[in-house]
Order: sequence, then C-alpha cells, then structure tokens
Amino acid sequence: MPPEPHPEPGASGTASTPPGGGELARRLGTGDAVMIGLGSMIGAGVFAAFGPAARAAGTGLLVGLVLAAVIAYCNAVASAQLAAAYPTSGGTYVYGRERLGDWWGFTAGWGFVVGKTASCAAMALTFAAYAVPGPGWAQRAAGVAAVLGLTALNYRGVTKTALLARVLGVISLIALAVVVAGIAASGHAGTGRLGGWSSLGTGGAYGILQAAGLLFFAFAGYARIATMGEEVRDPRRTIPRAIPLALLITVAVYLVVGVAALLAAGPQRLASATAPLATALDAAGAGGLAPVVRAGGAVAALGALLALIAGIGRTSLAMARHRDLPGRFAAVHPRYRVPHRAETALAVVVSVLVATVDLRGAIGFSSFGVLVYYAIANAAAFTQPASDRRWPRALNVLGVAGCLTLVATLPWPSIVAGVGMFGIGLVGRLLIRRHRGPVQPPAA
Repeated sequence: MPPEPHPEPGASGTASTPPGGGELARRLGTGDAVMIGLGSMIGAGVFAAFGPAARAAGTGLLVGLVLAAVIAYCNAVASAQLAAAYPTSGGTYVYGRERLGDWWGFTAGWGFVVGKTASCAAMALTFAAYAVPGPGWAQRAAGVAAVLGLTALNYRGVTKTALLARVLGVISLIALAVVVAGIAASGHAGTGRLGGWSSLGTGGAYGILQAAGLLFFAFAGYARIATMGEEVRDPRRTIPRAIPLALLITVAVYLVVGVAALLAAGPQRLASATAPLATALDAAGAGGLAPVVRAGGAVAALGALLALIAGIGRTSLAMARHRDLPGRFAAVHPRYRVPHRAETALAVVVSVLVATVDLRGAIGFSSFGVLVYYAIANAAAFTQPASDRRWPRALNVLGVAGCLTLVATLPWPSIVAGVGMFGIGLVGRLLIRRHRGPVQPPAA
C-alpha cells in the first residue's frame, strides 16, 4: 500500500507538536535514560536465554550473541538518530509516520503494542515463577500484583519510574556479578567443557542464526528510551548518547556471563537447562549461590516489566493522538504528566492475561513484531537527510537485512501468528478508515 502524504515535522499533528491531550514533562537526564534502557535489556532474558541458544548453536551461541549485538547496534543507532530528530513519545510508530507514511507507522506501532502486551504478561509470570515457588494460583496472584503495583508507580510520574529502574538495574547487575564471580572462584570452570569449537549444535549456520534471533530480544529494550523521547531533557544530545551506551554495557555483560556459563557447564548441559545460570553454578560447585540467581531473575523480570509498561503506554499515547487507537488514550494526567488512561487500560488487559493464560511458551509472535518494528525503524532512518544523519546509511541497510534474516529463522508457528497479528491490525484499520472517511490532522 503506497505511503500517504504526511505533514512536515513541526506541523500540526506531527511528532514535534503532539496533537491534543497535552504534552509529557521532560524530566529524564542521560543517566536516567541509560538505566531505563539497561533495566529493559538486562531483564529476565539473560537468566533464561542461554539455554535455548545453546540448544540451537552449542558453543556457537557466542557467535550468535555477537551477530545479535551487531544487528542490535544497527537498530539502536537508527532509533537514536530518529529520536533526536523527532523527540516525542511513540518511537518507531512516529518515525514511520514521519518518514515513510501513516501505514508504515501504524504497522510498527501495532506490532509493538500487541506484541509487547503479551511480553508484559510473560514478564509478570516470569517474576512470579522466580519469586513465588508455590502453587499456580499463588504465582498468578503475584504476577497480577506486580502489574498493578508497577502501573501505580508509573502513574505517579516518570521520575518515579526512572528511580525504580535504577534500583532494579543495579540489583540485577549485582546478581550477575555474583554468578560470574562464583564460577570464576570455584576453580571448576575450564575450556575443556566446551567440547571444541566444532560443537556448534545440530543446526550449523542456521542454528547460529536462530541463536542470534533468540538472544536478540534480550537487547531490544533500548527502544524504551526512544519511546520516552518526549520526557528526556535535551533529547538531541541525550538520546544519541544514552541508547548506544546502554547497549554497549549490555553487550559486555552478556558476553561475560555467556562465556562464564559455557566454561562452567558446557553447551550440552546448558542446552537442557531451564535455568541455565543456576545450572552453571551447580556445575561449578557453587550451587549455594542459586538463591542469588532466583532473586536476580525476579528483580530483572520486574525491571523489564516496568520498562515495558512505560514504553507501551507512550506508544499507545502516540497512536491515540492520531486516532489509530481510541482517542481517550491520548490523555495526559494534568499533575503527573503521564499517559494514565493508556497505562491503566494496559494494566487491566495484562492482568486478565496473567490470571487466565500461560503466555510464557506462546509469545513467539511478539518476537516477530519486534523485528518488523526495527526493520521499519532502519528504513525510516535511511530516508533522513544529511542534516539529521549521525551514522552512515550502510548501517540502516544492514539493520533491515539483519532483522528480516532473523525473522526467517523463527519457528513457523511464530511466523504464522505474527502474520495473523499484523493482518488483523491492518485490515481493521482499513475498515475503520473507510467507515470514518478522510481523517483530518488533529488540532494541536
């Protein structure tokens, strides 16, 4: 479908002048933005992702980790460059509208909101699994309580969100440092456990790509910085610094943890583990530190859930401003300056999902949506003029190609679910717009 005409940046209804509902307050500095990004990326994934990655690629998971980091870097600099030019809420939903047209923006926003809503439920259930080893009903209750509690905190303002993101991020990093130190001090880790670099799982090059796809999603939290662009002080300077810095720290942490886990347990043992870091500690003779992994996993899941709620709320706000979601979600709280209606609605939906459905093994379409989201971000960044460019266009081309390649490595049920998700959204938008007739840009 060809892009529709869209107004120039700065015109009524564009990214630089949010239409209706009021603007958010710029309260976040570089440190706050970096910690929100770290809280999103160093989430529950690092406590679980090395297991399936080892099943796919064996020792090649480290190669997959580097590939995932390269693609994540391309996506990160594209997001940073776009966010500096369009410092408002909504992330790639806004960038797609501004650079490529309404339909591209909607596609990115729809994939983000629907896919990440499922991820919210999965993170709440992951937190409950780590924090409440009791019966299923108790875990669901704990998951709902986490969603409601973090939503209430977000409701009180973005500075509260940033403060808690700092605390949770620091605790997660301490837990990972304890794991690595415990393995290093045990004296039982060694290269002999690797089985040689020929131990690349059963999938060969495809397995490495699949491992990259699995590990990529642990990096995807830097989008949260961009989606909160309307709340960052001096966004043209802060966002391009915060996104690459948060990603660089995360890559370093993941490489250290991945190497330590492989040296302690070897790829075969990691591949069969449901809690790979705990398995690595056991293999190194440091099983007494397992409670640290459990606490770290719970805290990391909370950090990821907190950032997801904030990011989805801001994207929903942007979509509502342009009538791609119900207009009532465009409201900004007059005192706390947050998208309170969007976040409240999200909390209700996620709580129902947590209470009724086990999504931990059924959110592959969320991965599909994230990769499409970043492919559109790279395409949008490619169209920016020289005056707005901070990185070469070659990175945008590599980012698009990388995202589409990783999409192709997803299991076929995930691909089918992802195509269905986008089909529902695009057809629904088409029918609604035909019923409404031509949509005029909303008044500023």
